[in-house]
Parts: sequence; structure tokens; C-alpha cells
Amino acid sequence: MPDESPPTAPHRDPLPGEPRAALLIIDLINEFDFTGGRELHDHMMTMVDRLRALREAVEAEGWPVIYVNDNFGEWHSERSRLVARAVDAGSELSGRVAPGDEDYFIIKPQFSGFYSTNLAVLLPKLGVRRLIITGVATEVCVLFTAGDAHMRDYAMWIPSDLVGSAHSDRGEAALAIMANALGAETAPTTELSLCDWIARLDERDAP
Repeated sequence: MPDESPPTAPHRDPLPGEPRAALLIIDLINEFDFTGGRELHDHMMTMVDRLRALREAVEAEGWPVIYVNDNFGEWHSERSRLVARAVDAGSELSGRVAPGDEDYFIIKPQFSGFYSTNLAVLLPKLGVRRLIITGVATEVCVLFTAGDAHMRDYAMWIPSDLVGSAHSDRGEAALAIMANALGAETAPTTELSLCDWIARLDERDAP
């Protein structure tokens, strides 16, 4: 079977004062063994090419890709075991979006990627002030992570076509909250490019 893992690229050190962005991929290494999980898995499979295109654009800038993933109760686990477990359980998605060697991988114990993890320490070390948040589920882990990012004053893009929920109405409501209450950009990647989003932020932040 051909290797379909995402391509990797070396991360460069930030230039002084450069506002860098990072791509967060939340809980896509997943067995999807919950009510509505198979449908969500199949829905997220439709966004794989768009996610790969976005991550390639992020890597072309020399910016980091960070997986933030639940441990699903496996406290002794690490990323290779989590990927293998998900793939063995029939998650084609997990195999298609598996992390590369240059990617960061953070295991979280609860909904938010910031809760009891080193994400809050890692991002400043990488010079990151802007976050692109993707993954599942929109109204739970994506929303909680976005809320914590907002309180830490990160600019956010949460592409509506790169997040998903087993409950579409709840997902849409969560996107509205993130846009209206947290100030996140939620335009899909079909309507907004990485370069255009960065240009908007640069214009907004210009003295």
C-alpha cells in the first residue's frame, strides 16, 4: 500500500518580530467509534485534499503543523500507537492525515488543546501568534480550544470546510459563536486562501 502520509518540510526559525501562524489539527487521529462517528468520518474524508493543500501552504511558509489529539483513555500511548490503533479500527481518515516526522503532536486529556498540555508553552517558543484550527468536533474540542486561544489573544481562522460535527446544527451554532464571540474568521478554504487571511491580519495590525 503506498504511503499516503502528509509531506513534511523543515521548520525555519522565526524572524525577529515575525507574526507566525500554526496549523492545528484536532482529533483527526480517531477511531470514530461513537454514535454518528462513521458518518462524521466519511464527511471528514471529503475534506482531506483541502486540508493537505492548506498544510502544504503553511509548510511553504516554514510554519509549524501541530496535531492536538485526545488520548482516548490510553495514558501510556504516543502518536504512533494512536495512529496504528485508529487505522486498525478502520479509520481511513487517520491514515490519510497521519502526522509526518516534522510535525508536533500533543496529547490532550480533555476538550481544549490548552488544558493540561504544553501547547501554551510551545506556541510562544515557535513565535506563533496566529492559529488555523481544523478537526473535530466543531462544538466540542474545536470550540473549547478556540475559546482558550481567544483568551490568550491569538488571531484565529477556523475554516468551516475543515471542521466537522456529528450534529450539523450544533456545529453551525458553534461556528457562529466562534465568529461572533471569539472574533474568529470562519470562511471556508474555497473562499479564503492562507495568503489572503495573512494579508488581512497584516493590514489590521499595521501601525
